[in-house]
Formats: sequence, structure tokens, C-alpha cells
Amino acid sequence: MRVNPKDSASYQPGSQVKRKTWARVKRDYELYLFLLPIIIIYAVFKYYPMYGVQIAFKDFSPSQGIWGSDWVGFQHFIDFFDSYNFWSIITNTLSLSFLSLLFGFPVPIIIAIMLNQMLGKRYKKFIQTVIYAPHFISTVVLVGMLHVFLSPNSGLVNHLITWLGGDPVLFMADEGWFRPLYILSGIWQETGFATIIYLAALAGVNPELHEAAIMDGASKWKRVWYVDIPSILPTIVILLILALGNIMSIGFEKAFLMQNDLNYATSNILPTYVYEMGIQKAQYSFSTAVGLFNSVINIILIVTVNRIAKRLTETSLW
Repeated sequence: MRVNPKDSASYQPGSQVKRKTWARVKRDYELYLFLLPIIIIYAVFKYYPMYGVQIAFKDFSPSQGIWGSDWVGFQHFIDFFDSYNFWSIITNTLSLSFLSLLFGFPVPIIIAIMLNQMLGKRYKKFIQTVIYAPHFISTVVLVGMLHVFLSPNSGLVNHLITWLGGDPVLFMADEGWFRPLYILSGIWQETGFATIIYLAALAGVNPELHEAAIMDGASKWKRVWYVDIPSILPTIVILLILALGNIMSIGFEKAFLMQNDLNYATSNILPTYVYEMGIQKAQYSFSTAVGLFNSVINIILIVTVNRIAKRLTETSLW
């Protein structure tokens, strides 16, 4: 006997499903009101600006507007790929991003594990406060501090170098020092925030696992390696996916503030190049094409890394 799906208990007409949906919305309307500001922010600042992406495919003229400007297709992308400084910009961006990730990503993990092993609560809180405080310093103030401390005439670092018998170093004007200064200052400023995330993950580790390991005679190092690290591995993987997905979107503000004519060869990265071409030289279509190229590469990276992480660790963003 063939059963009509309309006669089954699980079947619900579309109108009935809609009524139940609206009933849930009315019942939990406070939660949806909390969600509304985020939806508005994303709609206004994330989705609505995507309307202007078409500028990348047009010879945009402010007097003619977006719709009135001539369509040029992928010409701006071709011009960027054929430009004399294309490879230098890509190399600078990738070098700065990968080096920041290589040296900066493991630091908060190590510090979080070390703090988690501390027995003195007061000393632990003091260390947490000290390493977390730089996160609240603005980028402008941070770069200003670099200029003050590394000044060839009055900087503390150069005074120390001179006292040891060396010659003053023009740190901020030397292209060879741009990447080390950028990476080290970033580690100093952002380590505290990332450390709190890993400490929160470590706080969720079952104490019985450590007790069982101690009963088996495991040393502190073995407990860290076989209990703590596997427990926070999903958090590490998620943050690593996000970091690799933004590998081309390295911070603009600090690079731009540290940039000058003497270190331009290494400090000219994609975000600063977009600003230079779009704002300073008013090449709106060309700069939009470069920015769109950057965004597409980031999307490809985050999707690829997410799939790899899901296959290897069964942990992913989606």
C-alpha cells in the first residue's frame, strides 16, 4: 500500500511551517533584536560596498558615476600583473605575512602553556597583565614609540649601542630593519590577546587527565605534550586557518606609518600600494582591481586551508 506523504504525521504544509517560524520569532523576539544591529552593520559596511566592486572592471570617472563609466573588463588586472613592481609588492607582502606568522604564531601558545603551569596566582596575574597591556596601545602610538626608542640621536637603543662601542643605527630608515621591527613589534603588541584565548582553552582541560598522567609517572613536560597540546589543538587549528586566510591582508596602518622613502623597497606591500594608487594618485579603478585581487586570493587561501585542516585534523571553520 502506497502512503500519501500528505497523510504522514511528519508532513507539514508550507503555510503551517511559516506560521510556526513566525511564532518562534515572536516568542524569541528579544534575541532577534540583539542580532539586528550586527545584521545592519554587515549590510551597510560589508555587503552594500560590494556594489562598488564593479569599478575594478570600468574606467571609472567621478563625473560619470559607476554606471556611466566605460567598461574595460580585466584591463586593470592585466596592467597590475604587467607592472614593473608587481613581483616586488607580492614578495614583500608574502614575506612579511609568512615571517610574522612563523615567528608570531607559536609565541602565545608557548606563553599560555608556561602560565598554565605556574603555581603562584599573583605572579601569574601580574605576567598576564604585563603582556596583555600592549594590546590597548594604538598603532600610531606604537610606531611613535619605535621612533623614540630607535632614534639615532636620542634613542635608548642607540645610546646602548654607542655605550658598547658601536655606531648608531638608522633602524627606521634602513630597509633591512623594516621586517624585523614590524614582526617584533607585532609580537610584543598582540601576544597577550592571543595568550588569553589559549589560556581559556587550557582552562577547559579535564584535571583528571593530569591526575591520571601523574599516577602513571609522567613528567611535567610529558603532561604538556600529551595532555595540554592535544586539548587545545582545535583552537590552534582554527586560529591558524584564520591567520593563513588573511595572509595577504597584512595590517595597513603600521606598515604605512613605518614607511618612508629609504625603506620603501621592503615596506611597499599590497595595502599600502592600494592606498598610494587609489588615494594619492586617484586611480580608483586600478586600486579597486588590486584590492579585489587581494580579496580573491584570501578567499581561495582560507577555503583551501580549511579543507586541508578538516581532512588532517577533523577541525575546521565549517
